[in-house]
Amino acid sequence: MDPNRWCILVALLLFSNVLLSVHSQEEGALTEAWTGRACKCNCEGPESPSQFPPLTKRVMECMPECPYHKPLGFEAGSVSPDQLSCSNEDQYTGWFSSWLPRKARLNSQGFGCAWLSKFQDNSQWLQVDLKEVLVVSGILTQGRCDADEWITKYSVQYRADDKLNWIYYKDQTGNNRVFYGNSDRSSSVQNLLRPPIVARYIRILPLGWHTRIAIRMELLLCMNKCT
Repeated sequence: MDPNRWCILVALLLFSNVLLSVHSQEEGALTEAWTGRACKCNCEGPESPSQFPPLTKRVMECMPECPYHKPLGFEAGSVSPDQLSCSNEDQYTGWFSSWLPRKARLNSQGFGCAWLSKFQDNSQWLQVDLKEVLVVSGILTQGRCDADEWITKYSVQYRADDKLNWIYYKDQTGNNRVFYGNSDRSSSVQNLLRPPIVARYIRILPLGWHTRIAIRMELLLCMNKCT
C-alpha cells in the first residue's frame, strides 16, 4: 500500500477513536448523580412554557434543576377535593370535619382555612393525587390562617403508582431529606426540589410543628421553555 494512503488511514482511525471517546464521556456525564448544576437540553416542545415531554430518564438527568415552575392549582381551585387525603381521615368528625385535607390551600382564609391534623405525632401525613404522573419541582407551605399553628419541618414521600411502595425524597448523602417549614401563620415557605420528583402521588409528613400540625400548601410543576 502507498505510504501516504497508509498514513491517512491511520490518522482517520485515530480521529474516529477520539470522537467515540468524547461521545462516551458525554453520555457518562448524563448518568452521573445530581451535581448541583443544570445542563442545557434540546427543546422538544413549543416556545411557550410547557410541561416536559416526554418524562424520560435522560430528560430528568439532563435537567436536575427546573428552569420554570407553575403552581399546580391549590390556591386557584383547580386541585379538586378528591385529590387530597390524610391519615385517619375517617375520624375527622364533628368540629374536625371543617379541617379536612381539601382545606389545605395556599392563602385560603376564614374558618377551616387549613388542614388541621387531629393527631399530633410523626405518623400523620397529607397526600396529593396528581391524577397522572407529573414532574413536581417545589412545595410551598403556610400555617393556619386564624391561629398560631404550623409545621416547622417535614419530609416527603412519593410514588408513580398506587401499587408501588412509597419512596422518601433523599438528600445528597442518601438520607431522608428534611425540609424546613414555617415560623408564623401567614408567611409561605418555598422548598424547591433538586432534582424534581416524577410521580403521581406526593405525601407531606410533618416532623415538627408549632402547637398543632396545620398546613396550607401549593405544589409547583416543573416547566420547560424553549429559547
